[in-house]
Amino acid sequence: MFTRSELEEAHRLVGRFVPPTPAHDWPLLAEALGTQVIVKHENHAPTGAFKVRGGVTLMHWLKQAHPRLEGVITATRGNHGQSQARAATALGLRAKIVVPHGNSTEKNAAMRAYGAELIEHGADFDAARLEAMCLAEAEPLFPVPPFHRELVRGVATYGLELFLAHPDLDVVYVPVGCGSGICGVIAARDALGLKTEIVGVVSEGAPGVKLSVEAGRLIETETARTFADGVAVRVPVQAAYDIYSEGAARIGAVSDAEIAAAIRLYYSATHNLAEGAGAAALALALQECDRNLGRKVGLILSGGNIDAPLYAEILAGRVPQPG
Repeated sequence: MFTRSELEEAHRLVGRFVPPTPAHDWPLLAEALGTQVIVKHENHAPTGAFKVRGGVTLMHWLKQAHPRLEGVITATRGNHGQSQARAATALGLRAKIVVPHGNSTEKNAAMRAYGAELIEHGADFDAARLEAMCLAEAEPLFPVPPFHRELVRGVATYGLELFLAHPDLDVVYVPVGCGSGICGVIAARDALGLKTEIVGVVSEGAPGVKLSVEAGRLIETETARTFADGVAVRVPVQAAYDIYSEGAARIGAVSDAEIAAAIRLYYSATHNLAEGAGAAALALALQECDRNLGRKVGLILSGGNIDAPLYAEILAGRVPQPG
């Protein structure tokens, strides 16, 4: 997707607003997985998730390509919306964000705090996404899709940081929602000429991406039932599919019980907060311990934005029911 110089340029731009996030090895995680582990802590980024990087590059591009527009409109379950609101407000632009009914109250509050005008619509992300694209026709706002070249270029900077620090990684596990994260990691790997295996992770309750890769065409699901809202997507994105279907070694699926167990392990082993999607990579790595013996494993902890009641339920040993 990008040359190394294009990603380095993006990293310089993103770095003006988003400090590099750490990539740590954790001995208790190594014990649990039986091999060396590096965690890329995007939960330490401003807004608490990797999406913040794409907001920077997207808004920079928007100001140049569409200077007359007043702002952006998009749909989200939270992390993408925080990114867009933060970047738009910083440039004096409007940000109208559509979320589904029943969305995370804490993520909604964070988006409003970053300056977003919030609209609730539909039962899930995909319904909210359709509404956002319809509303965009009536206002001078740029409709930001969940997957856009400039979003991916910004997101790819975390992959660039990870691979420059650890070019010897044998495999990296990446959660997959609409696909900007995994495509960014693929782009960074390819730009640096590395051979690292990249494995995508979805929820068993939202398996559209996995089913699509296995079928060789997009497969939509009727529901996306998982408490891990960052991967609760029914409709895969074609542009992202075109990249990860070729660039990823495979897509694996994990249950909500496995995600909850991974959230608890992140807390006990590292004292880090992980949201559902953020823990999905660790959940699949735990499932695949045997195949990774003797390998250096990378985990993308993509975000730490989890509501307090949900986190308390998980730490108490329970598995939350999807909303």
